[in-house]
Amino acid sequence: MKVRDVMSTRVVTIAPEAPILDAIQLMLENRISGLPVVDADGRLAGIVTEGDFLRRAETGTVRKRPRWLEILVGPNSLAGDYVRQHGRRVDEVMTRTPVTIGEDAELDEVVALMERKRVKRLPVVRDGRLVGIISRANLLHALATAVRDRPSATGGDAEIRQRVLDELARQPWAPIALIDVTVENGIVELRGSITESKQSEALKVCAENVPGVRGVVSHLTWIEPMSGLVISDPEPSTGGRSR
Repeated sequence: MKVRDVMSTRVVTIAPEAPILDAIQLMLENRISGLPVVDADGRLAGIVTEGDFLRRAETGTVRKRPRWLEILVGPNSLAGDYVRQHGRRVDEVMTRTPVTIGEDAELDEVVALMERKRVKRLPVVRDGRLVGIISRANLLHALATAVRDRPSATGGDAEIRQRVLDELARQPWAPIALIDVTVENGIVELRGSITESKQSEALKVCAENVPGVRGVVSHLTWIEPMSGLVISDPEPSTGGRSR
């Protein structure tokens, strides 16, 4: 799935020369936490977010540094802080080099960028011009659609069992040689031994997500490798689900 498939194309924007009050009101009225800043030619000039208004003179939240730290930071950085804390125009407080992405990018690139840069939204640009925005909410909508539109399963218990085995074989953490899988009326039963506590839950989740599985019953035994202690699965079954 690509960015263009899930991005919002109707984007609330603001001009660089707009007063910060306009930006604040737009964010409150539209219940959004950030605004792309777009110039008269439609080019992305920056982005302004709630975070840009956390340290403000009006609310008494300006950053206070010890004198010795101010000397280390230097006048240039201190002057920049003053502008952001007292500026009256959007272009005085905005981030001028926002993280952006293209409309042909894959969603895994979006998530990687959001995690690495610690941002909640990415302006989508084409030749420097804003064409959309993709946010965490867009990713949630994409996930909801994918879960809702999962293909229905065909075949009987033997085919379901083979699907479960094939899916387990693709997981590097799954102790396939120690696990036996049986299926009756769409209910998967897992038997065998595991050596890591998290494997039990992961095996059940893996089976639950196989098309056709109506529920999972676990009879797994956890063998603690250091002590050899045998512990039965503390959660022997999961609720049935239609697939």
